[in-house]
Order: sequence, then structure tokens, then C-alpha cells
Amino acid sequence: MIVYRKIEDIVTRIQDETEGVPIRTVKSFMSKIPSVVTGTDIVQWLMKNLSIEDPAEALHIGSLIAAQGYIFPISDHVLTLKDDGTFYRFQAPYFWPSNCWEPENTDYAIYLCKRTMQNKTRLELADYEAENLARLQRAFARKWEFIFMQAEAQVKIDRKKDKTERKILDSQERAFWDVHRPVVCMDFQSIIHLYQTNLDKFKPVYFFQILFLNTQLDRHCMKMSKVAETLMSYTEQYLEYDPFVCTPEPSNPWVGDDCTFWELEASKDPSQQRVRKWGFSLEEALKDPVGQDQFLKFLESEFSSENLRFWLAVQDLKRRPLQDVPARAQEIWQEFLAEGAPSSINLDSHSYERTSQNLKDPGRYSFEDAQDHIYKLMKSDSYTRFLRSSAYQDLLLARKKVFLSSVLQSEILQLICSIEQ
Repeated sequence: MIVYRKIEDIVTRIQDETEGVPIRTVKSFMSKIPSVVTGTDIVQWLMKNLSIEDPAEALHIGSLIAAQGYIFPISDHVLTLKDDGTFYRFQAPYFWPSNCWEPENTDYAIYLCKRTMQNKTRLELADYEAENLARLQRAFARKWEFIFMQAEAQVKIDRKKDKTERKILDSQERAFWDVHRPVVCMDFQSIIHLYQTNLDKFKPVYFFQILFLNTQLDRHCMKMSKVAETLMSYTEQYLEYDPFVCTPEPSNPWVGDDCTFWELEASKDPSQQRVRKWGFSLEEALKDPVGQDQFLKFLESEFSSENLRFWLAVQDLKRRPLQDVPARAQEIWQEFLAEGAPSSINLDSHSYERTSQNLKDPGRYSFEDAQDHIYKLMKSDSYTRFLRSSAYQDLLLARKKVFLSSVLQSEILQLICSIEQ
């Protein structure tokens, strides 16, 4: 009881209007969350007012207070404190443990039955609560009608209350039962008893468990059949591009006398094989300078080339001399990411914030998050449109015709030379 009084003094101070944690109503999507504080606010208050220097110690004290139900998360049955933006609410003094509550199973059955009568998402039963309800229904089968009537009467009373008040009371009642009928794996009393026992007998068990988990870390998570299937698919796709397996067409001029390969390279027109390779992946298209150029022309025709130009600018930044990096990084920011940028790109808030933080000390990889995000956007959107476009399809057919005519001319010349000899 003395411990409870000390905890309640701390909780009362935390809720003080002038020196306590600010309790506020948070606006959410199409709703409001009344009377909440964040875990970070509680931890900071404990460090400041209890003269605690270590955040871990303040978090531990806050978790002990939460385990007794004085503060509780509004969307979780696990009564613990986290040093983050999770929302917490204070328990009403009526439900404090110092009132010597020893609720009976019939009260718990009425509470669970009442929850099932209200068609609200926040009042849906958790899996363990549904199992408890089924077990209680079997245990109190003879008096279940009385329990149901009691729950129905309480629901009618609750409906007369204000919506905000009802929402707060529902969460406080849930937290009360989370203390007295906790999740099976989070029974606070059992945890205390476990730590008070002699833990030496568990050391061998933990030792072998650690060895087993370390062994699992070295194992691949993917099945070998899936790995083999992926490897075979990749090998079949790139088979014709491997000169050790297939005879290259046109043949290697360093090995034979056929100069078709050099003629095709001199014409600056991509071969049919190169064009077809662009369709394997966006990476293949961007590795080939001609494929990169064709992709850029396609995006310019659709007035959406800023993503690719940003990606190429970041690639160029990575190859710049170190002394030129800060100036070039600022140029990229002004062109693509600053407010009112002439070629503004669409970034998510997380990537934008990370990039803006990185630019405080600009380096070659300051735009890494933004570049990855833009690459994924191009891969899922503009690249697929490029492959379906008439520009790529026409180029693919045109290269096939050019390649066939070149091979035919080469064969004719070889035939003429053999006849003359």
C-alpha cells in the first residue's frame, strides 16, 4: 500500500496543470483522440522532476508505473511505457490498485459481454479475450442470462454519456481489466515471481537457445528450390549474351574475319540484341548509354523527364572530385528539390527530410534516399510505359530488320569471295 501511495503521488504530479505533462486532444483522420500524452513526454518529465540522468532508468520507472495500470497505451493491451510518440492516457482514481480491487469472474464476463454488444472497432475483443469469454460462458452457463441482462443494462447507461467521455471511460475500463486479467504472456505478477527465483537453473537453457538462434542466422531464409528456379530463369534469359555458351551474332572480329560487329558499332545504331536487353530490367536500360538516351527521349516526349535527369545528376555527383561535390549538391537541390524548383520531383516526406538533413554536410551520397525512391517510381511507372510505347517497339523491329540485312550482306560477300577464289 505504501508503494501505491508513492506511485500515486508521482502520477498526481505528472497530471498537474501547471508543472505536469501537457494533456491534449490529438486530431486524427476523421476523428479526435482526447486526453492523451506521449511516451516521450512522460519519460522527459520523469528525468526532469525525479533527478534521473539515464533515460533507460526513467523508462524503467515509467514501465513499472504502467504495469500497475496508472498509465496505459490507448491502442495496446501490453501495459508498458515506450520512449516514442505512442499515445498514453491516465487511469481514473476510481480504478487505482490502492482501492484493493479483487474483481470476480462474473464482473469480467459482464465486461466482455458488454464489449461484444457495441459495434465499434476499438471495442473488438482480442484473441485471448474471445477465448476467455468462451470459457466463462461455459463456466456460467446457468446464470449467463443474468450476465447478459447486466451487460445490456450497462450498455444502455453508457449510451447516454457524452461521446468523448464514453471513449475515455471505455479505455480506462479496458486498462483496468488488462491489469487484473492480463494477456497470458504478460502477467505482471508472474514476471515478478520469475525474476525473484534462482535464474541460474535457466542458464543452460538460454545458452543452447542462443546457440540455436546464432545457427539460424547463418541459414538462408529462401528455399533452395526457389533459389534454383531463380538462377535457372536468370541463366536462360542471359544465355544468348554469353559468348562461352552461344556463338555471338555477329561473330567476334578478333576471332574471325567477319567485320559486321565493327560496322554495327560504327553506325551508332544499337543491335537487335541490345534493344531486346533493355526490356530485361530498368538497370539494363540505364547501363547502356544508347538505352539511357532512348529512355530520356521517351520521357521528354511525355514531359516527365525530371525523374531520370535527377537520377543521372546524382550518378554524376558520385563520380565528381571531392572538392566539386558541395557545389554540385547544392545545384541539384536547387534544380530538383528546393521550393519553386524548375524541375521539381515528387518525393515522400521521409526521403525529403533525410535528404535535407544530409545536405547540412553534403557528400557524394547525400541524395541516396531520394535517388532510391525515384528509381522505384521509374521502375514501376515510366519504365513499363516505355516498354509498351511505340518508340521502343518500332526500334526493336527496326533493329531486327537492320541486323538481318547486315548478316545477309555479309553472307553474300563471303559467297562472292569464295566463288572468285
